[in-house]
Amino acid sequence: MTVPRFATLFTCIDGRIQQPLNEWVTRRLGVEYLDTITEPGPEAMLATTDERSLSAVLGKVAVSQRAHGSSVLVIAAHSDCAGNPVSDEERRRQLQQGLARLAGKLPGTRILAIHTGRCGDRCWDPELVAEAGPAAGDSMSTGWRLGPGLAASLVITAKEGITMLFTQYYLDCLSQASYLVADEASGRAVLVDPRRDIDEYLADARERGLTIEGVINTHFHADFLAGHLEVAAATGAWIGYGWRAETEYPIRKLADGERIELGDVTLEIMETPGHTPESISILVCEHADDTVPYGVMTGDALFIGDVGRPDLLASLGVTADELGRMLYDSVQRKLMGLPDGVRVFPAHGAGSACGKNLSTERQSTIGEQRRTNYACAPMSEEQFLELVTGGQPAAPRYFAFDAALNRKARELFDHGKAPRPLGVAEFTRSRAEGAVVMDTRDPQEFAAGHVRGAINIPADGRFAETAGSVVAPDRTVVVVAPQDREEEIVVRLARIGFDRVVGYLREPEGAFREMVADMAPASRVTAVQLRESLERSEPPIVLDVRNVGEREQGAVEGSLHIPLAELVRRLDEVPADRPAVVHCAGGYRSSVAASLLRDAGRADVSDLLGGYGAWRSALDSAAA
Repeated sequence: MTVPRFATLFTCIDGRIQQPLNEWVTRRLGVEYLDTITEPGPEAMLATTDERSLSAVLGKVAVSQRAHGSSVLVIAAHSDCAGNPVSDEERRRQLQQGLARLAGKLPGTRILAIHTGRCGDRCWDPELVAEAGPAAGDSMSTGWRLGPGLAASLVITAKEGITMLFTQYYLDCLSQASYLVADEASGRAVLVDPRRDIDEYLADARERGLTIEGVINTHFHADFLAGHLEVAAATGAWIGYGWRAETEYPIRKLADGERIELGDVTLEIMETPGHTPESISILVCEHADDTVPYGVMTGDALFIGDVGRPDLLASLGVTADELGRMLYDSVQRKLMGLPDGVRVFPAHGAGSACGKNLSTERQSTIGEQRRTNYACAPMSEEQFLELVTGGQPAAPRYFAFDAALNRKARELFDHGKAPRPLGVAEFTRSRAEGAVVMDTRDPQEFAAGHVRGAINIPADGRFAETAGSVVAPDRTVVVVAPQDREEEIVVRLARIGFDRVVGYLREPEGAFREMVADMAPASRVTAVQLRESLERSEPPIVLDVRNVGEREQGAVEGSLHIPLAELVRRLDEVPADRPAVVHCAGGYRSSVAASLLRDAGRADVSDLLGGYGAWRSALDSAAA
């Protein structure tokens, strides 16, 4: 049998065993790299007759196969998956049906369906329940059912002294990863790069009988407000940073090579400055005497497919050139000096403004990054500087605020404090006193009618990052939210340190009827309408609010380019004597930008439905 280099894992698994499962499947298949797609309920989705759901699955698998050339697909789920418990028998049946549906759509792909059943309180036993595709029944099919307690790499509390718990928590809307590392034999744990709403970490630690002894930030984060103070207040944990860090609160300064023993599980500090001067990475060893670490948490030094940018305002008093040279040494010498098999766990993924080419993958290996990451290829220091500093997206406006606040002894976030509902009178009074109205509804709902002067920042998207890009952190905020999402909006704002939320408008639809004189619609145009208006003698201004890298892929001829993150300080560059049509890639950012222009007094502003993608399609159709 020819062993494939890559495989794809489509999974809905308890978060505590996702990483052990990834490793076990990788070893079992003998592949070099496993691309993991995490979805709620893949087995139920695949068993349904809904073609749209199946198409969504096939689309994700196709992206993985194109990116990695994988020819093997593993579907994995357990009976308690996604809060939708069923019997083991029913889950096996769903997996078998799902595999049968996929087999007809992926004729050249080897497909394995794995059910991970319980074999104890904290132990999971994998079982092959169905297979299809080329070479089905060969040696790849054997050895999946190992029996209770014998699948050493999949058992969280194993017999052979493997007592490490390693959990990644990923926040999609900020593309941010945090980690809980523990030795379950000793019950001692450390949190790395936690967010500010810490209830999930505390609940997991409590459930597993762990004591969180320390919380480590790999650097002063600029894109979110870290939860170190909240964790320390709740648990008594010490707070650790690289030795260059200076803060208003007591910290443990961690030196290069310093080891932190949690029992047999051991962490080792690796100084990796460059994204910021105090940046560190953290090596993780399952056993104190391991010669090859299990993995390395790289913070913002090394991402999957990219490296941390050295030009952010987080690095006050140090030039981008100086940081770039530090980063070159950290990446090219230190991190690339690790063995190929060491797993890479970064602090961010695709969508983050902390880099320009971040992958959607949430983990990798040093060897894979050595082969595929543009910044890890051998090169001179000058070549490295040119590559990593060019084409970076505009930094969101709030980054400098958060980087500074993460150094300060600030107020703690109280997750139990519910946001306050506001009646029309109090809402109106807050506006009159200078509060910004943040309307978080869908652009279509906003366009149908909104309070004059409101900024549209839809909740379904990169909400917090966008809010921090266009609203000053010292402004008080009143929220118009989709039904039952008020608390979510307040929490997401708190994650970037925006705590000055007065409250939310109670029952917006009813309130709008009382405020009819203060309501207005928002204009939106199609690509065809825009093309027609550009052919007139007095065409509108077309404002492109995409990032630099996006615009390099194509632009509306004659358009003005101001990235959304820079728009507030560059509003005067948008001519006020002509109508304006704003566009982005798909229509999210353009609705935000158009509302900013209206709030600044521009009367005739529209945004482009479907963004540049719709514009490109319209041009192609016209040319056909």
